[in-house]
Amino acid sequence: MCTGIRFTDGSDNLYLARNLDWTSGYGERVVVTPTGYAPKSPFGAVGSIQHATIGMGIVEEDTPLYFDCGNDAGLAVAGLNFPGYAAYAPGPVEGATNVAAFEFPLWVASQFTTVDDVEAALQDVAIVDKPINEKYPSSLLHWVIGDATRAIVVEYTSDGMHVFDDDVDVLANQPGFGWHHENLRNYLNTAPDFPKETVLGRATLTPFGSGSHMRGIPGDYYSPSRFVRAAYVNEHYPTKASEEENVSRAFHTLQQVAMVDGAAAMGSGEFEKTIYTGLFSSRTTTYYWNTYDDPAIRSVALADHSPEGSQIVVV
Repeated sequence: MCTGIRFTDGSDNLYLARNLDWTSGYGERVVVTPTGYAPKSPFGAVGSIQHATIGMGIVEEDTPLYFDCGNDAGLAVAGLNFPGYAAYAPGPVEGATNVAAFEFPLWVASQFTTVDDVEAALQDVAIVDKPINEKYPSSLLHWVIGDATRAIVVEYTSDGMHVFDDDVDVLANQPGFGWHHENLRNYLNTAPDFPKETVLGRATLTPFGSGSHMRGIPGDYYSPSRFVRAAYVNEHYPTKASEEENVSRAFHTLQQVAMVDGAAAMGSGEFEKTIYTGLFSSRTTTYYWNTYDDPAIRSVALADHSPEGSQIVVV
């Protein structure tokens, strides 16, 4: 399971961050795909790398498989688990731009500069169940895509492509984005305001302290609960000015929905935890991350690793 957020610093700089929650990692590393790299796109959707890309993922058969990434134009994308709902085309669709599910984040980040551009292109896209190999079957995902202006959510289901305006800048897992968005109406009463004293009979009751208007915000790890909690915290977090403050904002916000080992078991009996938290900053084209076992935040700047080279760089 996973949670993603998008926000800006007030100066048209994008920050897109996510938690990846699972029982174990995949050996993921920070990966840089430079503009000189020759992609191996099964249907030709990624003919060349128009924009250097950096993010978290793995490399298989000399192909970057990104979990989340951003590019040199300030566009970013993250894939979140969506089983039971995601259903890709079984094969290439005639007349469409056919994008293999494993290359969708790379297609977004390497080909486009804005969310508007991506949304326009998606009108003619089919996402195809074409695994990179037998070792890695297609992951059932939906995606949040953001720039400094806005975010969208992309879901490909049995009835085709769905693109939503993500006007709350949050994504979690199943059910679909439309359900999550509607569910927010159950929390219209919540606010960060300090509660006023109340007169009850002859008694004047004063609050114990701050936070009482948050009552009702769910605290469990269930996907609908994480969506609500992330939306609340992300919306009310004060806008920050500096890179350091915004990095802190992203990690503090996602700590509110991070999963702790031993608290939530999957059907297999294994426990989920937040394997890593990742953040792309368009302000410095830098990728920040920490892991469950090492909470120290590390970073890699795109400019430091040959963004115009011909070889994938694994940091």
